[in-house]
Amino acid sequence: MTRVLIVDDDAQILRALRINLVARHYEVAVAADGGAALRGAADWHPDLVVLDLGLPEIGGVDVIHGLRGWTNIPIIVLSGRTGNQDKVNALDAGADDYITKPFSIDELLARIRAVSRRASIQEAELARIQLGDHTVDLVSKTVTGEIRLTPTEWHLLEILLRNPGKLVSQRQLLTQVWGAEFVTATHYVRQYMAQLRRKLERDPGRPDHLITEPGMGYRFKP
Repeated sequence: MTRVLIVDDDAQILRALRINLVARHYEVAVAADGGAALRGAADWHPDLVVLDLGLPEIGGVDVIHGLRGWTNIPIIVLSGRTGNQDKVNALDAGADDYITKPFSIDELLARIRAVSRRASIQEAELARIQLGDHTVDLVSKTVTGEIRLTPTEWHLLEILLRNPGKLVSQRQLLTQVWGAEFVTATHYVRQYMAQLRRKLERDPGRPDHLITEPGMGYRFKP
């Protein structure tokens, strides 16, 4: 049974989410502030965390940093903050997905299922990934159809493919591929994503798999 820790300072939301998740056979624990969230995660070891950002004592982004210091469990942010910068900060801290309030319980459940599936994917299963008409082999660094990628293109593509469905921020990509000193060079990512789409997408102008989330980052859609 999947164990979900729900963190929110709104008692009604905690109650509603607990009822809905338990009805769908999830095991649920709740926390009403950041400190309780960190203690609960350390003691209970959930499989997934649903986290509000506007928490008393310790804010949601700090909770994400605290969790990422020792665990890679999926974190879905559920927040009333709708600004792009709040989303980017949460994703940069290590969140896996972001849903804004008010929200649909069906959407949240779908996101939970999606991140749970991603978390269960093993390294061997990531060795060969279908991307449109091409099969990408991350072990042998080959793409079917005699497609040739540069080392930088491979690095960028591999980060996205190893996070299927997950929004990867521009800052994350720039830091991991080019280094922390290039975090403002967003044109690098745009240029290389355009190159990857020309090589891998059927219609580079309307990509099906290498998706841009404007102002936030990129996502590989299987």
